[in-house]
Amino acid sequence: MADTVRAFSEIQASFLDYVRDIKYATMVTVDRQHRPRARVLLPVWEIVAGEPVGWLAAYRTPVKSAHLAENPHTTYAYWNPRQNAVFVDSVSTWAEDEATRLHAWELYKRGGPPGVGYDPVHYWRGGPGDPDYHVLRIDPWRIQLVRGSDLRSTLWRKQEPAVAVTSPAAEH
Repeated sequence: MADTVRAFSEIQASFLDYVRDIKYATMVTVDRQHRPRARVLLPVWEIVAGEPVGWLAAYRTPVKSAHLAENPHTTYAYWNPRQNAVFVDSVSTWAEDEATRLHAWELYKRGGPPGVGYDPVHYWRGGPGDPDYHVLRIDPWRIQLVRGSDLRSTLWRKQEPAVAVTSPAAEH
């Protein structure tokens, strides 16, 4: 059974500690026939308006592009030998604008969180304008933390705005 928290701030420190410790995540997408595909990558993270936002510098491969075009839902799984784990269920979309690509580039160089990142010029020699440099924005809707020492699990779900409910009588 998992403990559930309403505000991301309740797990923010643990989330960032686990990401800083583990660094690499397995990104999972699915194809048109609902078969999973996994690859190991290094996303960077920041907190925006109290919620996590991830960025993934990536080559825009035909397989990854086709999977995300069909279904942008992704999972990023972090794990270390102490059995600490983070599972980030999210929607991942290509960030096309120059300002966002530059923002992600700088976050990789600075570290997001500190200690997680690298200088992207090692992969994209042309800098943030390199035609092979692409960025995915990762918008989590569910994050699960698992503490390896006792397998205690904590779950956060993004709170969607409440849908206005009206009764048929109120409409007249």
